[in-house]
Amino acid sequence: MHRFKIQTRDNSHFEIAGEELHHLVHVMRLTIDSNVVGFDNSGGQWLGIIETLTKEAASCRIIEEEFPVVEAKTRVYLVMGLAKGEKMEWVIQKGTELGMAGFVPLRTKRSVVQLEGGKAKDRVVRWQKIAAEAVKQSRRVIEPEVAAITNWNDLGKVLPPDTQWIIPYEDEKTRSLHSCLGQLNPRFPVAILIGAEGGFSPEEVTWAQQELQAISVSLGNRILRTETAALAALTMVLAHYGDLG
Repeated sequence: MHRFKIQTRDNSHFEIAGEELHHLVHVMRLTIDSNVVGFDNSGGQWLGIIETLTKEAASCRIIEEEFPVVEAKTRVYLVMGLAKGEKMEWVIQKGTELGMAGFVPLRTKRSVVQLEGGKAKDRVVRWQKIAAEAVKQSRRVIEPEVAAITNWNDLGKVLPPDTQWIIPYEDEKTRSLHSCLGQLNPRFPVAILIGAEGGFSPEEVTWAQQELQAISVSLGNRILRTETAALAALTMVLAHYGDLG
């Protein structure tokens, strides 16, 4: 069933407009009487049938309402240093499928990629679209928010104040991610800090420990690429709290 983010809804109808309407008409080539599923990031989804179709909107009569249990109970965020190539896009797409609650791109000391001004804003818009498409593919009903590219000093303001921070670090030799998770409260958000290529500098790790009370952890004896580390850590956290597997 084709899924669309809806713009407006009342008790009997919802509307699909904007880029979603373009996709419905010109890509999927749906017409009147086609069945579609709409969601609005509130946690619900609605099966509808297209009753009217104009240049402005598709109006769909609601046939069925559902609040599926597809979102992770523990909100887990990925905070990732700017990485080269398509690594960020790949992590956002796969992280959304796995169930991440949000994504924060971070400027770090060892990031080769530097994005500023309009180029930075355009990149975030593209990442948001990738997350939105992954939501549809994975049949989630709430899109993860992709934050603006953030500096270390602003990081504490981006996520909820009760966020619990974890920072995988190759020089952490005593505390594993697995052993750390038992200390955290799954009712509160968890943010995983992932370095870009080359990892975090010791100064960045110290800053995160002091300013965010981040817990440094090891992901094991092997060195993982940044995109592998991000998805491995996300998977481990979600699985530990029963949101995967």
